[in-house]
Amino acid sequence: MSGRTIAIGDIHGYSQSLAALLAAIDPKPEDLIVPLGDFVDRGPDTPGAMKLMIELARHCRLAPLLGNHDEMLLSVRASGRQDEEWLSFGGQQTLEAYGVDSPREIPEEHVRFLLNCFPFYETRTHLFVHASYQEDQPLVMLSGAVLRWESLRYHQPGPHYSGKPAIAGHTAQKDGEILDLGHLKCIDTYCYGGYWLTALDVLSGQTWQADPRGQLRKAT
Repeated sequence: MSGRTIAIGDIHGYSQSLAALLAAIDPKPEDLIVPLGDFVDRGPDTPGAMKLMIELARHCRLAPLLGNHDEMLLSVRASGRQDEEWLSFGGQQTLEAYGVDSPREIPEEHVRFLLNCFPFYETRTHLFVHASYQEDQPLVMLSGAVLRWESLRYHQPGPHYSGKPAIAGHTAQKDGEILDLGHLKCIDTYCYGGYWLTALDVLSGQTWQADPRGQLRKAT
């Protein structure tokens, strides 16, 4: 099937940024959109971001990945206990945005979306992970610790043995610019820190970026 393959970096509840990107991208039914995870926490409107994702799935091919923040929310919800680490890590903003006291009060439709996210995604040309990978291992063999938690600040893997370039998020680029190592691109461009939410057409290289208020970045 023809169409674009577009990755979207860590959204973190910035629905205005996401809405601006989707309006600019104008996804078509044949397009594949791969959000790299971390839909929740930190930002002001996780419910709005989740609604946009659920609606997007009705208009194009969507392959959302599970991020470490999404995993934490699901874990806290399953345990039924409040987790101070999660709350301080952005969970408090999520609860406030939903107007609830517990993750168990979050709408089931939103929870199902997270439960159905992929641990990774692979196309004929690219690898997509939330956090990282190992050069000599197929993605299916990797642990959640690598796929969702490993920071590129401490270890940047070399080219994957498959020869496919990788697209990742998770490690916020504090200068607001895409990290481009050739074989690996990190497109978490620190939206929650005041910079950009980034979308990347992985085949053409076209990028779209929006700030936390939903203002598109002018091409440079």
